[in-house]
This record gives sequence, C-alpha cells and structure tokens, in this order.
Amino acid sequence: MTGTAPNASPSPHVDASGDSAPRAVHRPAPLWAVPAAVVCGMMGAIQSRINSDLASELDDGFAAALISFGTGLVILLLLLAVMPWLRRTTGRFWRELRSGAFPWYLAIGGLGGAVYVLGQSFSVALLGVALFIVCVVAGQTVTGLVVDRVGLGPGGIRHLTPLRVIGASLMVVSVVLAMSGGFSSQAPWFLLALPMVAGVAMGLQQAINGRVTQHSGHFLVATLGNFVVGTAALAVVALVHLLIAGPPAALPTNPLLYLGGPIGIVFIAMAAYLAGPLGVLTLAMTTIAGQIVGSVVIDAVAAPGHLTVTTVAGAALTLLAALITASSRRRG
Repeated sequence: MTGTAPNASPSPHVDASGDSAPRAVHRPAPLWAVPAAVVCGMMGAIQSRINSDLASELDDGFAAALISFGTGLVILLLLLAVMPWLRRTTGRFWRELRSGAFPWYLAIGGLGGAVYVLGQSFSVALLGVALFIVCVVAGQTVTGLVVDRVGLGPGGIRHLTPLRVIGASLMVVSVVLAMSGGFSSQAPWFLLALPMVAGVAMGLQQAINGRVTQHSGHFLVATLGNFVVGTAALAVVALVHLLIAGPPAALPTNPLLYLGGPIGIVFIAMAAYLAGPLGVLTLAMTTIAGQIVGSVVIDAVAAPGHLTVTTVAGAALTLLAALITASSRRRG
C-alpha cells in the first residue's frame, strides 16, 4: 500500500515543554462509534476463548499469551515491511520518542495487556472466571472515570456528569448480575487486588493508546507499540516460568487456536482509534458490554444448557449501561 497515512484524529496541541496535550474540544462521536466499540468487545470475548483453549492445549498460560502476542507482532512487522507510509509514520514517532518530544511513559500501553494476561494467569484459578471479570470491570470502570476527569485520554478533560456516574455504576451491577452464577471462590479477599490491578492497567492502556494515536496520526502506530512492549514483557515472564516449571506441551495442530494474535490486532487498533471520539470511560463501557454479550453468545452456542435468566438479563443491562454513558457523551 502506498500513499500517506490517514489521520486518526485532530493534531494534538504541543505545549512549551514539548509534551503533547490533547485539546479539550469535544466533538460529537460518529453514530457508528458505539456499535463499533461493542463489536470490538465481542472480538475480545472471542480472543479470550481462543487463548484459553490454547493455554489448555499447552498446559501453560504464559506460553499461550506469548504466542498470541508474538503472532500479532509478526503480522504487524509484515505490514510495516509492505507499507512505506506506515514505516515513515512509525519512524517519525520513534524519533520524537527518542528526542523527548513525546513522553516515553505514554508509549508503554502494551504493558497493560501484559499485566491483564498475567493477572488472569495468576488469579482465575483461585478466584474463578466470574469474580475475575467483575473485579476487572470494576477496576477498568473507575479508571475510565478518573482518566477522563484528569484529561489523560486523547479527548482532554471530560467531567463527571450524573449520567456518566450512573452508567458506570450500572455497568458494575450488570456484570455482577451476569456473572452471579459463577461465584464459587473460597480464596482470600485480598487476592481481589490482582484482577483490580489488571482492570486499572486495561483502562490506562486505552488512554495511552489513544494519546499515541493522536500524536502519531495513525492507530497502527499505537497497535505496533503495544505488541512490541507486550511481547517483550511476556517473553521475559514466559522464560522465567519455563526455567521454573519446564517447557509447555507440544504445539496444537488446530490453526484456529492461533487466531488470538490477529484478533488482538483488530481489538487494540479499534480501541486506539475510538478512544478519541468516545472518551476512555465510554470506550471501556461499550467494549465491556461487547465482551459480556459476546461471552453469552459463545456460551449459548457451546453450552446452551448452562445459560440462566440472570446471565442474559445482566448482559442486556450492560448494553443499557453503555448506552447511558454514551448518551451523556453526546449531550456533552
């Protein structure tokens, strides 16, 4: 592909220190942004199922996470090789990062994905999937509120309106309702800090990716940075686990189990693009709703007898919570 890279969002304001600061001018998000974020969340649910199956086949969650990130990185490097404009855009951003024109701590969003995967590996077995998801959603929701309020995201400061707070609160309640049938953990309550930290990391990742997208001019730059940082972090952790626990099982032959990386590219790229027009909180709410609804659809296909009325009702309420939050954004 040739030509110039399309701009993902308006150019950021650069203050006297050289740091990029997002403008506080909020333009209404396009009507397709919320449905696109919901679809993005549904793809995240599919990716989670694929990575979970891969981890089961390998009997090693660390190796599965590294394979998922690694395959995504390989695909992005191939795109970098065949897209001259992407090489120019990435090179320009890298030079600005090295010179200090863009702060390095706003370019490590990939650590958020790595922290999430590690938190999942350490706590799901002890807390159960349902409690893990609820804690992640709580951490991600609170982080979305704070990040928007302080203006860390690409859209600048977004105030805590009543509808935003109501939507965020309803989202947590909805996820608790949707996951209520899976609470069975007897683990100590202090272990809840692990998935809460994973949720905070996810919220910060979305904000940081949005800033990189805004500054660089294209969401693929943020996506590439995520996979470089995330793969490097997971490679170190997987190596330590290999030295302690030994190698994983043989690689499975089912090609579908290696789709986690490509799906992750689409998920991160869409989230990086949508963080600007939607804001971090609304993006988090809509992707969470998509993940819950996607999980329910997967369960309906794979194990329909396990679905309950409360699960379906909770999933429907997550969509309502996302719409309430998005409605506040459009009014603002």
